[in-house]
Amino acid sequence: MRTYIGNHQALNDVEFEELALGFDTLPLGIDRDLFRGPLTPESPEERAARLDVAREVIADLAREGEGGDEVAAWDALYADALTRTVPFLRATRAAGRFAGTEEAA
Repeated sequence: MRTYIGNHQALNDVEFEELALGFDTLPLGIDRDLFRGPLTPESPEERAARLDVAREVIADLAREGEGGDEVAAWDALYADALTRTVPFLRATRAAGRFAGTEEAA
């Protein structure tokens, strides 16, 4: 079975997500972990390095957007929004909760 969004065929889950959310212009396989952080713990040095690179990428995209590239401007906004998110699995692990492990009231 083939899946189409508009006139684009989604070949895998990543493409489907990008097409369904309207981010079909983003590079396929964008490294969302660069902007939001990995699911696994990272050292303070790794986090600092990742955030430095993420800020540089966002700044480059923003400059391209200011130069008239509308796609780059939207990509910069999307990437910047990802920096303020926390993957659900990491958030629940940090809070000491896992699905299905809490006692019933």
